[in-house]
Amino acid sequence: MEPVRSFIAIELPDELKLRLTQLETELKRDEPPGVKWVSPESIHLTLKFLGNIDAGRIEAITRAMEESAQGIAPFRLRASGLGVFPNLKRAQVAWVGINGEVDRLSRLQKQLESNLARLGFTPESRAFTPHLTLARLKNYASPDERQSFGRLIASREFTAGNIEVVAINLMKSQLTRSGAIYSRLSSARLEGK
Repeated sequence: MEPVRSFIAIELPDELKLRLTQLETELKRDEPPGVKWVSPESIHLTLKFLGNIDAGRIEAITRAMEESAQGIAPFRLRASGLGVFPNLKRAQVAWVGINGEVDRLSRLQKQLESNLARLGFTPESRAFTPHLTLARLKNYASPDERQSFGRLIASREFTAGNIEVVAINLMKSQLTRSGAIYSRLSSARLEGK
């Protein structure tokens, strides 16, 4: 059986995807060179990238997701603010920030990391920084282009509607020439008091 490239994420409401489409359209007006934009339809809040997994592990991963979701009530996040990783002078990734009930989000993500570690998935070494990826600069982007793109992102503001988090999803990522195609493999509902 062929391995499945996968990750665990929170899917976004259509209203937010529409606002992200408008934001990208505005940013593209400046025609920044060397930028690969993420299709707003594909943007999601990643909690854990799993990489290639054997399809036979989907059930165990789903159980780990369900265990992680127990004890956490549905919560609300908000997409707000723009920034770049690693910094404005060496922009590599442009993102929209996440705020709101991030304490619950962080708790959910930590429980997920812990439960997946028991299945053999290596915990992430970097601190969890919730964000929505808008664009990535291509490897050939020059230092000047990176700095210019960082300035473009820093010059804009963005605030969008709420994200009602009621479930986490195991997603399949199928890489194609025109970009990744995502589909949901399973879901775990938040079940807290």
